[in-house]
Amino acid sequence: MPAIMQHLFALPVATLTWLGRQGARAIAALVFIGIAVPPLGVLLKPYVTEAIFVLLCISFMRVDVAAMRGYLARPALVIGATLWSSFAVPLLFGLGGVISGIDRSAPDLFLGLMLQAVASPMMASPALVALMGLDSTLVLITLVTGTALVPLSAPLFAWLFFGDALTLSPLALGLKLFAILFGSVLVAAVIRRLAGAEAIARYKQPIDGFNILVLLVFVSAVMGTVAVSFWAAPVRVLGLLVLAFVLFAALLAVTTLVFRKAGLERALALGLMASQRNMGLMLAGVDGALPGLTWLYFALAQFPIYLSPQLLTPLVRRLRGAAAPSP
Repeated sequence: MPAIMQHLFALPVATLTWLGRQGARAIAALVFIGIAVPPLGVLLKPYVTEAIFVLLCISFMRVDVAAMRGYLARPALVIGATLWSSFAVPLLFGLGGVISGIDRSAPDLFLGLMLQAVASPMMASPALVALMGLDSTLVLITLVTGTALVPLSAPLFAWLFFGDALTLSPLALGLKLFAILFGSVLVAAVIRRLAGAEAIARYKQPIDGFNILVLLVFVSAVMGTVAVSFWAAPVRVLGLLVLAFVLFAALLAVTTLVFRKAGLERALALGLMASQRNMGLMLAGVDGALPGLTWLYFALAQFPIYLSPQLLTPLVRRLRGAAAPSP
């Protein structure tokens, strides 16, 4: 019987291992699968919250406990990154929108930009950063602290830049975030206790593969309507897509420069975290009551997020090679 069980599990594990080895290529493919197969998005859309929960469980399960203790013992970097992501980024977006006049000329787009800015880092960002070989523990800690501040920061900036035009419920959002975070920490702790840290490290590639499958749920749900929108208004879609890439690159570059004294790899990890915003969480916070243009921008903003591992992994490897000591 044990031999039969091993045979039954061998194929799924081998498949997940192969998928995990694809890494950045598989992450990039998710975006195009989501666009090419709209029925998949319709099928998976009801499970987005569960997918986010599982992604966070995986991140907590794989956390480097020793590195986490080190950051908590010297929390200056985490505090600085949290304040930057939770307050400086929304302020920059808001002031930029007001100075450029987007708040008046394109209020629906400005709404999307501000909801993107006030969102906490995406719950999949530690997993994406880990795929690139960067410090996912630093990102995870900052993700938790930044998420804890969302019930305070999101309504503050909504009031500052929208007045009464947008209503967020801090209590409902805070309770939901607390449930997701506390539940994922609990599940991850149980898995670590039962499986052990060594087994989790040993099965890194199959876990990476499973992580990619879970990411497919969220990406498919968000990208399902992009193809229809493109055929209806191709110029507008391409313009929004360019804007999404420009803002992603700008936020990545500025954040990396701000934290460059912490070391280039850490600064890059924080830059990726700051540029990957949890827009899905904000959709839940406003009960999905958003204009069509805002929805479209949210979908197109996923392109730079999920293509970033494929585009930036070679850069990370080159930087590592340059920093390595000569033999």
